[in-house]
Amino acid sequence: MRLASYNVENLFDRAKAMNLDSWEEGRPILEKFAALEGLLGQVSYSDADRRRMTELIVALGLEKSDIGPFVLLRRNRGALLTRPKTGGVVVTADGRADWVGSLELREEPVDEEAMRNTARVMNDVNADVLGIVEVESRPALSSFNSLIVPAVGGDPFAHVMVIDGNDERGIDVGLMTRKDFPIGFMRSHVDDRMPDGSLVFSRDCAEYRVTTPAGATLVVLVNHFKSKGYGGVQASDARRRTQAKRAREIYEALLTEGVNYVALIGDLNDFPDSQPLKPLTTSTLKDAFTHPDFDDGGYPGTYGLCNTTSKIDYLFLSPTLFDRVQGGGVFRRGLWPGSRPKRWDVYPELTAEKQGASDHAAVWVDLDI
Repeated sequence: MRLASYNVENLFDRAKAMNLDSWEEGRPILEKFAALEGLLGQVSYSDADRRRMTELIVALGLEKSDIGPFVLLRRNRGALLTRPKTGGVVVTADGRADWVGSLELREEPVDEEAMRNTARVMNDVNADVLGIVEVESRPALSSFNSLIVPAVGGDPFAHVMVIDGNDERGIDVGLMTRKDFPIGFMRSHVDDRMPDGSLVFSRDCAEYRVTTPAGATLVVLVNHFKSKGYGGVQASDARRRTQAKRAREIYEALLTEGVNYVALIGDLNDFPDSQPLKPLTTSTLKDAFTHPDFDDGGYPGTYGLCNTTSKIDYLFLSPTLFDRVQGGGVFRRGLWPGSRPKRWDVYPELTAEKQGASDHAAVWVDLDI
């Protein structure tokens, strides 16, 4: 059987701030969005909080309207702010209880050719069990599977599952499997919390039990750890380390339960030698990339130009599962190869960076189970 993981970076619609020509263009917008969202969520607002909110509201293009170029402010009830005729913004609320609504990132359709290239990657990787990262929802993934995958000559998956995670931007994790690989027991870890009560997982560490045609049980833990994209470096690193520690605990509990075949896969947003991933790299889990029959295609990474520190997509396998590896690799035909020179061969339909299926390569491994 073939197990794979792929960060698709949304299928049909994506936040406009995340859909610009480069990550550096969108990063300041996402940082301001996160800062304003954090302030708006506080129980009470100080004068300093209100001043900073006003600055962020203006910076995000919401000075004259609740609809900005990249952000939407929904105000359902109560009073958050006023916009005097003389100009500017005045935050009038004393705290979160004074108003009902939300701050949201505006979305726009993904490039049409990029969408088709994503389907081509799914087809060509030809996995029996495919972990999906950054998907909008189960209906979106199901529609993509039934409409776009066959439109480019592929066979739709028989089973499609996504459990809503903790990220309000619609970047969840899910699983797609073939007919002879039914999904059985499922468990979400969205409510796992740290000692201070905050949530552990930015999205989820979704747990899926899959039965193979040979009757074996494979437990797949699909993850998407905290990104480095915005927020303080120390806080982001600490969050990823907490997530890695908790994911290790879940994995080790499965071993204690007697499950031998466990795969912890997905986008962990850090490189193998990083401190945040130490709880995983010092566990009994084995990285499929280290198997002698794994082919990285000449590049160590899985993201962007695939440099050493850009290896952020993983297939961690329990020792018994690692012993069943027959081969593996990194699939980059849907990933923009750079231009000076191009680093790898891509689909002929990929002629501009925006047409890339994703900024991530797909990773796969063949298992004899």
